Amino acid sequence: MTEMEIIDGIRLVSDLAAGADAGAPRGRDVFTIRDLTKEFGVSARTLRFYEEKGLVDPARRGEQRLYTRRDRALLAYLLAGKAVGFSLEEVREMLDLYDVGDGQVTQLKVALKKFDERIERLKRQKSEIDRVIAELNRASNGMRARLAARDAGATKE
Repeated sequence: MTEMEIIDGIRLVSDLAAGADAGAPRGRDVFTIRDLTKEFGVSARTLRFYEEKGLVDPARRGEQRLYTRRDRALLAYLLAGKAVGFSLEEVREMLDLYDVGDGQVTQLKVALKKFDERIERLKRQKSEIDRVIAELNRASNGMRARLAARDAGATKE
């Protein structure tokens, strides 16, 4: 993952926490595939894939796909979830709670639980990575010392 993808992911997660309309252009209710590919930096193929999976459902005018503010918000949620390592199925589970009718309380609680679980999993992975890095550094330092000792011995001869 590139630095820009990480920064964009952080922006999307911040938008997610702020609510579905965060970042949406004011006064716009309909978006074309070109609008969304440009705004989110994804390909038209990606949008069609999400459509095939039933994650977004744009209206059609002839061959043109027309996305609503809701579709845009769903896409933002999808990309935010993907950016922080959730599977499409995990994101779908959170999105399926959007229309429960409780002002998104259930959705937010489930998302928060999943976010907390993801944070804990990442902390464990980070700890393991830190342990492996420390071990590799220790072994590398030992190898450097052995090579330096051999070089010093070879110089004396």
